[in-house]
Amino acid sequence: MMAIGTAAKAAARRLALASTQQKNAALDAIAEAIRASAGSILEANAEDLADARRQGMAGSFIDRLTLTPARIAAMAEGVAVVRDLDDPVGTVIAAWDRPNGLHFERVRVPLGVIGVIYESRPNVTADAGALALKAGNAVILRGGSDSFRSSRAIHAAIVAGLEAAGLPAAAVSLVPTRDRAAVGLMLQGLGGTIDVIVPRGGKSLVARVQTEARVPVFAHLDGNCHVYVHAGADLAMAEAIAVNAKMRRTGVCGAAETLLVDRAVAATHLKPLVAALIAAGCAVRGDAAARAADPRIEAAGEADWATEFLDAIIAVKVVDGLDAAIAHIERYGSHHTDAIVTADAAAAERFMAEVDSAIVLHNASTQFADGGEFGFGAEIGIATGKMHARGPVGVEQLTSFKYRVRGSGQLRP
Repeated sequence: MMAIGTAAKAAARRLALASTQQKNAALDAIAEAIRASAGSILEANAEDLADARRQGMAGSFIDRLTLTPARIAAMAEGVAVVRDLDDPVGTVIAAWDRPNGLHFERVRVPLGVIGVIYESRPNVTADAGALALKAGNAVILRGGSDSFRSSRAIHAAIVAGLEAAGLPAAAVSLVPTRDRAAVGLMLQGLGGTIDVIVPRGGKSLVARVQTEARVPVFAHLDGNCHVYVHAGADLAMAEAIAVNAKMRRTGVCGAAETLLVDRAVAATHLKPLVAALIAAGCAVRGDAAARAADPRIEAAGEADWATEFLDAIIAVKVVDGLDAAIAHIERYGSHHTDAIVTADAAAAERFMAEVDSAIVLHNASTQFADGGEFGFGAEIGIATGKMHARGPVGVEQLTSFKYRVRGSGQLRP
């Protein structure tokens, strides 16, 4: 592990000075290598899936782990999209002159070495590698033990692409062991070689990272996301958004976990909303007011309001207006992604101003909580903290800045 950290640090110094053309050539080569390696990646993934099924893993977990030819093609295309993004390194964010003649510039620079610890999603291997590379960083990846073979196959394609472009293989390193002790060593910083840690996984992983890390962390907490159907909501739009937000992919962090329905429209909107969710295959747990609308709704317990189900389950609550909806989200939400459905522009503006989440939406599905949908090409995760990065962590968020000051012999009196 220490050797991996040392090699990554050396690679980071080279990448920080690499031209946009060099990085883009490497990303081109990586995308092609992933496409060419689709067969071996699928074989490795089949072994991981067989293990997961033998262990009785949930369907939502299996979905996150599964790779298909289409998903591998999308992974390669994601790398190509990152290639086409503007290179943030060297961008002058601000510039000004002082009365003494000094010229100041704030300039984007790479972070250095990024440690990414993730679970189950093997595509993160390619996403994180591509984003870090474009931003001039080296990255050390520690995938989940459940996706070990899949991540290793994807990483082999990334290394082939890096070497074809003349960049160091250590620019994207994969921890070669399932041993959990490797995570502890990364959290300690590998002797000062890791500059930031990005966790992407469940509550227990993120809690461990936040507790043990000795380097800065981009926190990615669970996605307890809400859809609030306001009194001014169009029913057809609310149905479409609620079903998409919950059921498009139930295992992603942007999936809606709670539906809040304004009491003012409960008589007209609640029953069809619940019926649409049940028809889509979703189990519904609700408060007394919700259960009165449909006998198929199970009783919701206190824990359900704070649960990230990551499955075809949703909690439904009737709330007394906008203030109550905002208060519920503040109490139970995870500050990830929350949406309001309404034709009332003033209510929407209040919701978007007062809900303290990384992403707030008006009349759109919470499933848009994705770096690709933001135009970032991909993401390493959705940061729910407030320091440095918040929301989708893409290329720009993987940079810091420094100040360049140019003078002509000035001395401070």
